[in-house]
Amino acid sequence: MADPRWATFDCYGTLVDWNAGILAELDRLFGSSAGGQLLTRYHAIEPRVQTEHPTWSYRDVMAAVLAELATEAGVALADGERDALGRSLPAWPVFAEVPGALAEAHDRGWRLVALSNTDRDLIEASMKSIGVPFDGAIVASEVGSYKPAPGHWRAFQESTGADPARHVHVAQSHFHDIVPAHELGIRTVWINRLGERGEPAPTRELPDLRGLAVVLDELVRR
Repeated sequence: MADPRWATFDCYGTLVDWNAGILAELDRLFGSSAGGQLLTRYHAIEPRVQTEHPTWSYRDVMAAVLAELATEAGVALADGERDALGRSLPAWPVFAEVPGALAEAHDRGWRLVALSNTDRDLIEASMKSIGVPFDGAIVASEVGSYKPAPGHWRAFQESTGADPARHVHVAQSHFHDIVPAHELGIRTVWINRLGERGEPAPTRELPDLRGLAVVLDELVRR
């Protein structure tokens, strides 16, 4: 019997629409006229906070970024809103094609694992919303580092013993996922939802997860 085939996934941005989830909270807190600009700033600030504080929980990272955004906007956050993003995350929407695409990959024998810059309770809530069985999840708060640092992939390898030749990483973020996976010699599928450009090139590229199972099967035969 052949060794198992492993597909690892970034979650937020790839499987779950984190832009929609974050923007809804920013609109609620700061008004819709400011939300879009603050979302851009959020994506600029968060990687710096993660690099400076690799052992922080993701809830604390999000809270720190939100506080910095409030300071920049000259807005005082109401009492109890420090954890607004963490509190809202379990309800962030799953991209429409994701459950079907992951179910097809699972039915074809792929073992699915999330590698996420988040906390255990948050990824568990999101995987429940996706509704497809995962074989596990590696989260930043448990490995003590945030992607693009290699801790997630090292922890995955140590915990599964996966054959690198039978492993594909699937992600939307070129910076957080495609670059480090490439450097580790892992084949990648870039879910390029935003129509971006980036080097190094992924092994394969898709605009969303439709057709993913076919691509995975082309990269690693049964």
